[in-house]
Amino acid sequence: MTNSETIRHNDGRVELQPAALQSIQTSALYNDDLAPVPVARRNWTTYNYAALWISMAHCIPTYMLASGLISSGMNWWQALITILLGNVIVLGPILLNSHPGTKYGIPFPVFARAAYGTAGSNLPALMRAIVACGWFGIQAWIGGQAIHIFFGSVFPEWNQLLGGPVGGHTPTEWISFLIFWAMNIFIIYRGMDLLRKVENWAAPFVLVMTAILLAWILYQAGGVGFLLKEPGRFTTYGEFWKIFVPSLTAMVGFWATLSLNMPDFTRFGKSQREQAIGQTVALPTTMVVFAAMGILITSAAVVVFPNAKPDELWDPVKLVGQFSQPLVVVVSMFTIVVATLSVNIAANVVSPANDFANAFPKWISFRTGGLITGIIGIIIQPWRLLSDPSIYIFDWLVGYSGGLGSIAGVLIADYWIVRRKELNLGDLYRTRGVYSGWNWRAVAATLLGCFFAWIGLIIPSLRPLYDYAWFIGFGVAFIVHWALMKGLPEAKLELKV
Repeated sequence: MTNSETIRHNDGRVELQPAALQSIQTSALYNDDLAPVPVARRNWTTYNYAALWISMAHCIPTYMLASGLISSGMNWWQALITILLGNVIVLGPILLNSHPGTKYGIPFPVFARAAYGTAGSNLPALMRAIVACGWFGIQAWIGGQAIHIFFGSVFPEWNQLLGGPVGGHTPTEWISFLIFWAMNIFIIYRGMDLLRKVENWAAPFVLVMTAILLAWILYQAGGVGFLLKEPGRFTTYGEFWKIFVPSLTAMVGFWATLSLNMPDFTRFGKSQREQAIGQTVALPTTMVVFAAMGILITSAAVVVFPNAKPDELWDPVKLVGQFSQPLVVVVSMFTIVVATLSVNIAANVVSPANDFANAFPKWISFRTGGLITGIIGIIIQPWRLLSDPSIYIFDWLVGYSGGLGSIAGVLIADYWIVRRKELNLGDLYRTRGVYSGWNWRAVAATLLGCFFAWIGLIIPSLRPLYDYAWFIGFGVAFIVHWALMKGLPEAKLELKV
């Protein structure tokens, strides 16, 4: 990086000189959505990042995490410790990959160009994007279910308004799903500033409303129910470990997506300190507190609704449907819609929108990328992923964590060890710069990480590797990328396009 091309501020943040910025604007790798954010526009504070994580963690899948672990045999405190440990672990790569976003003002796919090359960056970007599309669909289905119950509480004939089930669900359920889907797309079309405002007020609102629901149902139940007294089903350490390891991997996998693309948000940070404190304070605490709320509410609900099925108590959307008071249903469903909307856009639309734009910068904008995300989210059929807790935790979360862990290993090894946090900002946008083409070392490291993370699905004797999928993928990719970059430096074997 040359001094004539960049401005280095006293706090370590870097931006391009006006002439250098102008020189890259005609590049095929540049568009306004992927451009480095000027320091003057980096205005996100500690509160903004704390609010972002609080609003993202206050979602239905977080609420249901503990239920999945308890149904697999854990007791309540084992489930909460597993959730806490998983989130403390994943906080590490989140903070490490957040640093270049704040320093250089660049989004995730542009950051990936340094390790993978300007063309090769499409591999991690599109891998991340496909996972996000699946998550978008899951959250959109949950939000649609909340809207469906909301309308049903206001209009008693809503459920049967358009006839019987189609594809296992009533036409009004499909309509509710599409309404929530459209709400997400609308906010994306309004841009990141509206997203920041939504996150700021959604975070405290959802927390307060969930606390009110908790207090109300504990009052109705006369205290906590039987779940807090259940000892769990494990009689030996070995039995517990067989479930704990894949469960911990799933907890890491829950936010393995954001561990890659946090630069999409930290590029707007006022300082490294503000983004790091906001994330560190908010992520682990919120995940554990919200999961604990889910356990307490469900435990009390077992007493209040003794005839309800277990899945109707662990799923807050179905739980609220048990209430007979229309006002309680309306307020609760509105809270669920707000919670799901805020997490879905921040966690599952921003990244793939940027990722798809990175593949074709001159043809796909951030808005178009968001629309593509929404369409793929429908095609993935999220209602099937949510049909069984074991599919959700042990297939979906554990499975994709191996691939995303491999990408994280490459990015962290490349930025922190190989390049020592120094990037050529202008060349990240140039087709003939130092990052042009494919860096085959990063690709090889990623593929090897995925191979060892997933080989247990094919060879039963290697199943333990799959149970540790994120850790195996991360470790293998980290070591291989570092070794290849050191043994075969780019100056000797650089592939250009």
